[in-house]
Amino acid sequence: MEIHLPEVPLEGIFSYLDGFSLLQAAQVNKSWNVVADRESLWRRLCLRKWYFGDITREHLCKQLWQQLGTQTWKQFFLRRTRQERCMQWARPEDFIYREIAGDYGDFRHVKYLSGSGLTMDGQGKSILCTVSDKGTLSTWDVQEGVKIWSSPVQESIIINLATLPEMQLAITLDMQRTLKVWNCRDRNSLTTLTIPQGCYTLKAFVAKNVPFLMVGDCEGHIYTFMLPELWYLSTVKAFAYDVELLYCSPENKWVLACNMRLCVFPKFCYGAYWTPRTENRIIVMCQKASHKITEFITFDLGLVNIGGKEVVTAQQIANFLIPAHIKNPKFMGVSDTNVIAFGNGPSLFLYTIDGHQLHRFEDHQRDIRNLWVI
Repeated sequence: MEIHLPEVPLEGIFSYLDGFSLLQAAQVNKSWNVVADRESLWRRLCLRKWYFGDITREHLCKQLWQQLGTQTWKQFFLRRTRQERCMQWARPEDFIYREIAGDYGDFRHVKYLSGSGLTMDGQGKSILCTVSDKGTLSTWDVQEGVKIWSSPVQESIIINLATLPEMQLAITLDMQRTLKVWNCRDRNSLTTLTIPQGCYTLKAFVAKNVPFLMVGDCEGHIYTFMLPELWYLSTVKAFAYDVELLYCSPENKWVLACNMRLCVFPKFCYGAYWTPRTENRIIVMCQKASHKITEFITFDLGLVNIGGKEVVTAQQIANFLIPAHIKNPKFMGVSDTNVIAFGNGPSLFLYTIDGHQLHRFEDHQRDIRNLWVI
């Protein structure tokens, strides 16, 4: 005899299923098919699987809802899953690259301005923002390899760049300690502010639907401003030395600040990356003072209450040294499956957090100067 569960508890049970299991459940009978096809279930799956990066849940929901049109969350889930499966089986010859022709100078900084979010039709453009040694800020269409916009030549050399893809803003810092906010469409900057001390690092992010900018200076201060107006919010004295690195966790609940020579960890830190799926997990790339072999250390962070004060704890869960013949990598990235990617000359390496080498790609003709994992 068939047993028919009410729709409400059945939907609750289905909410624990993955996409494949939900598709299987839909084939049991008509009533299960109706419940398994509900938008709320597929929406939850989409947000659970692809909700990471410097973007809030509210912004992601709004962005996807605007793109849905006549499509459904289920259609988006299936299309995106097929795309990812194709990417997993992709070969080097399946990718194309474009060289930018013309005398635009050397690109000192490159950041994503848009294109790292989700698109329903898979046709979204990827826009890069660059700073050249010719003193200009420019945007480029990656697929077409053409320049979209360029700022006037700046009086002072631009030494740092940050972008906020959610608002398509770029923030520059020049040698005269001047911060400028650009919308990358108008020739003149939106806002200008001079910082009292020399600065090393910028980080733009969105928290609770509010855009912020954090700035680390040479005396250990971390300034926080609201974008795009650069309204001053706070100053924190983090160190007695300069702040060279600022890393925000995917949901912007944690911030790692350190110096490349005097790290908060008992080693010299050269880079760090938060894992997309685990909010409190960070992988640090560092070296011991006694030798120059690079080590990757994975920490899980937490908060404990000691004497009425919340204290940050860091529990090491994995670490490994890369082989001595591999030169010190400068750039790294981490996937949502805890796979570490880094470049060494023209080679690209993939490692697990426990030190197992998954792959070594030898398809680049020139040294890898930067990379993103999205």
